[in-house]
Amino acid sequence: MWPLLIFSVLAIALIIERVRFWYRVNTRQSRIVREVLNLYRLENVVGALDKLQKNIDLPIARVFLSALELEEPNPEEFRLALESEAQAEIPVLKRFSNIFDTIIALSPLFGLLGTVLGLIASFASLNLGDVGGTKTPGVVSGISEALVSTASGLVVAIFVLLFANTFRGFYQRQIAFLQEYGGQLELLYRRRYERGGEKSYAATR
Repeated sequence: MWPLLIFSVLAIALIIERVRFWYRVNTRQSRIVREVLNLYRLENVVGALDKLQKNIDLPIARVFLSALELEEPNPEEFRLALESEAQAEIPVLKRFSNIFDTIIALSPLFGLLGTVLGLIASFASLNLGDVGGTKTPGVVSGISEALVSTASGLVVAIFVLLFANTFRGFYQRQIAFLQEYGGQLELLYRRRYERGGEKSYAATR
């Protein structure tokens, strides 16, 4: 039961951290991205950069800044900057997922181990000639207590699994979000870059 208790405390602490992280991301990023894209669409690059800097704790803000802070990149360099920073954000988005998977896998096993050890101890205290005698109630009680270990392991695993799947869903949605709005920013930049090229060509004529 001690490993299960440690797993429970650890899982609760990590779940609280992830809930706070995803709450912050999901409640702010859509509004921030729309405002940044509108500013950039209106040629207010400084305003867009300032808005992103104020929200640097959001993954999408760091992705956008990695591209917008480049000095006069061509569209290909701009796209590569977006993609490389999006890849760099993946460990942040998947943080603690391996720990959750480990707890989910090991908790039932520790519970089963505790039950097996409890059963061994219970039957070891029972003599063959005492079956149905004075020690039998104690053995039955020991078996009942041993089964609590398995139940506890399953409860811990199920509890963590529910949250782990929820966080996995948030991660997949966030990846799609980065791709969607990163593509929109790239499209806006390409249009602006092409307009700048056309003006330079017209000036040379």
